[in-house]
Amino acid sequence: MTSAVRPSRPSIPNPLAGLDPRRRQLVILGIIAVVAIAYPLVYRSLQSAAPFIPWPGTAVLIYCATFAILALGLNIVMGFAGLLDLGYVAFYAIGAYTTAFLASPHFGIHISWWIVIWIAVAAAALFGIMLGAPTLKLRGDYLAIVTLGFGEIVRLVFRNLGDITIKLPGFLGGATLIGPNANLTGGNVGINPIDPPTLPIPGPWGNQIVFSNQNAIASWFLILALMTLTYLICMRLRDSKLGRAWMAIREDETAAAAMGINTVTTKLLAFSLGASFSGFAGAFTGAYQTAIFAETFNFNVSILVVIIIILGGIGSLRGVVIGAFAVAYVDRTLLPFLGDNVLNSPIQSLGASTGIELLRDFKLTTYNYLLFGILLAVMMIKRPEGLFPVEAAKAELHGIGVAAEVTAGSSDEIAALEELEVVALEDAPLPDPNAPKPGSEGPA
Repeated sequence: MTSAVRPSRPSIPNPLAGLDPRRRQLVILGIIAVVAIAYPLVYRSLQSAAPFIPWPGTAVLIYCATFAILALGLNIVMGFAGLLDLGYVAFYAIGAYTTAFLASPHFGIHISWWIVIWIAVAAAALFGIMLGAPTLKLRGDYLAIVTLGFGEIVRLVFRNLGDITIKLPGFLGGATLIGPNANLTGGNVGINPIDPPTLPIPGPWGNQIVFSNQNAIASWFLILALMTLTYLICMRLRDSKLGRAWMAIREDETAAAAMGINTVTTKLLAFSLGASFSGFAGAFTGAYQTAIFAETFNFNVSILVVIIIILGGIGSLRGVVIGAFAVAYVDRTLLPFLGDNVLNSPIQSLGASTGIELLRDFKLTTYNYLLFGILLAVMMIKRPEGLFPVEAAKAELHGIGVAAEVTAGSSDEIAALEELEVVALEDAPLPDPNAPKPGSEGPA
């Protein structure tokens, strides 16, 4: 009986197959750059031609790029140096409030944003050192708790300094240092308006280009340039001597110190440089939105950035950027689209007919972090290294090139190996007591 031979499907030719890796990478980057520049210009046409596809708007792309910068900064702390930071949103808030203080009518100061952004970066880096210095001896969960507390403290300070009075004690004269009822940070009302970045280039848009939420296309090109600059700096840091020192500390801090690496300075640089990129993003966010509020910088921002890094691939620069765009797109475009057009109405109708309040008030967007949590759990089981990992992390998590006893080998695999060793010992022949010992010439 003969079986029919199934004809093979023709393979799709790869136009980049004949190029060397470096040139192929340049071609891919060129295609991405062309798409990134052209997409905002044709977005309306695409939306009109195919309204059934959830096309991300230019404002969503700006949101994605902002989180890409945040993720690249946190990747220095988590991916390169191996330090868990759950209060990263604090530096984001510091960068935004620094911009608001120096470029708004709040204190009557109007410095150009192109100067303020570097002051915001320096302020965030300084607070990164202030956070890193007292936590140098902490690791793992303890470091996570301290950084989480720092993030919440910064948010509460900015919210509660909207109405403050500070006086000296009576025995020192009782003079009022601040106040009475001084408004330092705007409190719950926030600071509004903030001066947006401008360039004196005349054209159809007027006498100057304004990079604010009123001109989303120009703001997209600005944040795209900032994201590209951040990516290039992170790439150079990764390949530098400092980057190798961070990775040595991540693998084994004791061994790194024994090899002559100054772990104190190296870890402080990780905190400060990672925080500086968060200040970068905060300076842009404050100017782009032209208003900031303390509740914008809550704990969910830190968690979303951590999710981006884990899904994209911890330590992977391209994975972090792709993960930022994917997660932010799902959060801001895909879930609202599916909810409004597919799921919300049927589930709400089911809740109205059954009397279940949870279903009657159902909105898919309110379950975004539940869906992200399920996705993280699946990723940790199926692909813990992330979607676009670096080769070192992939090898480490899958035990490639290392014995299963010291890597991620499961208990069943280790037990099977031990059983094979026992069977091999049982089947081995017993030594002959009359056999000559090695090195001897036998019995005389």
